[in-house]
Amino acid sequence: MIAWPDTRILKLLGIEVPVLLAPMAGAAGSALAIAVGKAGGLPSLPCAMLSHDQIREEVSLIRAGTRAPLNLNFFSHQTPDANPSADKAWKDLLQPYYQELGADFDAPTPVSNRAPFDEASCALVEELKPEVVSFHFGLPSDEFVQRVKASGAKVISSATTVDEAIWLEQRGCDAIIAMGYEAGGHRGMFLSDQLYTQVGTMALVPQIADAVSVPVIAAGGIADSRGVAASFMLGACAVQLGTAYLFSPEAKTTKLHQAALRSGKDSETALTNLFTGRPARGIVNRIMREIGPISSIAPAFPTAGGALMPLRAKAEPQGNEGFMNLWAGQAVGIKHQSPAEEWTRQLAIQTLEKLAGIKN
Repeated sequence: MIAWPDTRILKLLGIEVPVLLAPMAGAAGSALAIAVGKAGGLPSLPCAMLSHDQIREEVSLIRAGTRAPLNLNFFSHQTPDANPSADKAWKDLLQPYYQELGADFDAPTPVSNRAPFDEASCALVEELKPEVVSFHFGLPSDEFVQRVKASGAKVISSATTVDEAIWLEQRGCDAIIAMGYEAGGHRGMFLSDQLYTQVGTMALVPQIADAVSVPVIAAGGIADSRGVAASFMLGACAVQLGTAYLFSPEAKTTKLHQAALRSGKDSETALTNLFTGRPARGIVNRIMREIGPISSIAPAFPTAGGALMPLRAKAEPQGNEGFMNLWAGQAVGIKHQSPAEEWTRQLAIQTLEKLAGIKN
């Protein structure tokens, strides 16, 4: 019988397949989570952009749809102080686009927000009792981490360097996601804001696996059984997949985002801070090309997106994706069209076959 060579994550999280659904805010909801859970993987619900009532509703749907354990994901950033001068400089830079699209430049700038983990979030975790709680951008306070663990949840978080992985283990993480440079969406970096510190998945996973004693989950540039098998060979005992699931019909990606994913190639993504103020990988579009993907003028996370909202409101109904974030990793060129449950099951079978072939 073919078996997984490292079962630590399976035992730790109570799952059957060592595949975690990446918690992709705006794109991953209960339907995608249920499908992954039915296939034996770990469903994840991104909570940073949801109200507490929305979280309760989504959790209820997931619990009704699958018996799998559930991961609730939160951001652990600090809300930035108000900076009107930075906000004005950013909006001034975008003024030509307002004029071109006919958006009202003088109207109040909408608020773009992603909620950090706080007292109310912690109380919600204690109420809902998910089996897993994951964090992005480090961890919240030690008090919150201990309360989450006391509720019965396992705690995991993303590391983009070995130093971050060691920091997370020392503060109580039960497993660590080794997030390679190739990964789509927001970088989980938190000990440094310098992009030169970021490491590719193939180099990062074995170094983190050597540096910590807790299980390591590989993420970034993994989109099929070859990538999963390679992750095990590098020292990981599970993978977290994001972009690959965006192709599934259960994902909530918009038509414009789906079209960009379907045509996207490996060389067409870049890290950008234009859409939120933090580096995140997405498919290059007009605003990234014209302003440059990284701008020192973009205000602090998560406020940068506010000034782009009026531009998106004008452009997207016209089929123009030039001002929206098109999150995707560098493996976007590896595509499929299968439902998530079916694809996850096939991924597991094909990976086990490859691992058995390597062993033999």
